[in-house]
Amino acid sequence: MRFGDPIPPERGIFANRTVNLRSIRAIGYDMDYTLLHYRVQEWEAEAFEHAKARLLADGWPVADVSFDPNTVIRGLAIDLDEGNLLKATRFGWVIRAAHGTRFLDFDAMRTTYAGTVVDLAEERFEFLNTLFSLSEASLYAQLVDLMDAGVVSPGLGYQGLYRAVRDALDTAHAAGELKRAIVADPERFVEPDPDIVPTLLDQHNAGKQLMLITNAEWDYTQQMMAYAVDPYLPDGKGWRDLFDTIIVSADKPGFFTNTRPLYKVVDEEASLLLPHPGSIEPGGVFFGGCAWQVEASLGLGGDEILYVGDHIFGDVHYSKALLRWRTALILRELESEMRALMEFQPRQQELTELMQRKVDLEARLATLRLSEQRARLRYAPPPVEVPRPRNEIERVRSEIAELDLVIMPLAIAAGQLRNEAWGPLMRAGIDKSLFARQVERYADCYTSRVSNLLHATPFALLRARRTDLPHDPDARVTEEES
Repeated sequence: MRFGDPIPPERGIFANRTVNLRSIRAIGYDMDYTLLHYRVQEWEAEAFEHAKARLLADGWPVADVSFDPNTVIRGLAIDLDEGNLLKATRFGWVIRAAHGTRFLDFDAMRTTYAGTVVDLAEERFEFLNTLFSLSEASLYAQLVDLMDAGVVSPGLGYQGLYRAVRDALDTAHAAGELKRAIVADPERFVEPDPDIVPTLLDQHNAGKQLMLITNAEWDYTQQMMAYAVDPYLPDGKGWRDLFDTIIVSADKPGFFTNTRPLYKVVDEEASLLLPHPGSIEPGGVFFGGCAWQVEASLGLGGDEILYVGDHIFGDVHYSKALLRWRTALILRELESEMRALMEFQPRQQELTELMQRKVDLEARLATLRLSEQRARLRYAPPPVEVPRPRNEIERVRSEIAELDLVIMPLAIAAGQLRNEAWGPLMRAGIDKSLFARQVERYADCYTSRVSNLLHATPFALLRARRTDLPHDPDARVTEEES
């Protein structure tokens, strides 16, 4: 997009809490899925295949499993006790569940999760915080199927299966084989975004101190940033010129929670690291360290610093909860989700009107039932006088049943927006999803990509909207609970 062009709604910046960018003096950025936009299906399929290869080498019967990006979404929880993938509301109530790759029907789900609240503090649940979780969840679900079919020994249990998947992915990352594949063919895995450069230059020239704080190693960071950024810079400039501070191998969230030693990278290959107990001076590349060293070096803290990342817990949870930095979450899926919502808008309006009609009929039915009860027992005057209350009750019930037949397909369609299996990222039935609750709690604002800040400018006031409450005069029931 050119500056000044109309901004598509899906490229907006959405504030949970008002953020005054004029008062922000330093901005830290994550790299993967933040400054770098990977092609999700390609990246996660590659990660899946590397983890699968590790399992095959260890004798696991996984030759026939394959990555399907449509079967998982970010924001699901894995129930390690039951081997289930779950979608929950902001209150932790499960509204959809799949055992392995097989979805549970309503009765089975109710039996399993009646009275259960998905509490992410419990070791029983693993939360899919980031797009990097998709390959992990897809592989885990298929291993559950293999265990249930007797192909994999049940001795490990569902928790053991998850540990095996996690270990396989961690090993692939630690060995560097996955990232070597990415570096060897970046065009296949990275979606270029030319607007990143003017976005960062605007911020830098407006007096913001820019930081790159990534868990990636230096070798990978410099190659990928050079590929994604350097072609859009003026001649003679490189991506490092955009940042006052570069910290690699940050080990987030430990970077935000622990005091850790800092090292300076003194050669391009990062083969030599020197302990660096002093301040983080501009222009250098550093390894490890912690957020308190950043604050001390900058002479800044709290709401003077904005951190931008894609990981709920690794990036925005701890930087918000412990340090009180301002936070922005990158949600790449927001663009497809909002396009789906806008396309569905006429049908949503129809659904809203039908649901309001149903609410009115249900209120009428309740009044009729009370009138019939009072007339029969003669303990108080009936609310309404109806010559044949039983006949009217049955008529209204029949009208509600007919209305349900019209509402149901619309409600199902609303629940399948963006992903037929799991529905929208940010909603669970008529409620916010558990993922949306985490976003609301820890991210001051969220947007689909860093370059959306270009159109906001470094001087914007990102103002939070007035939030809806159930008792607001214009509040309406919008759809059936899924």
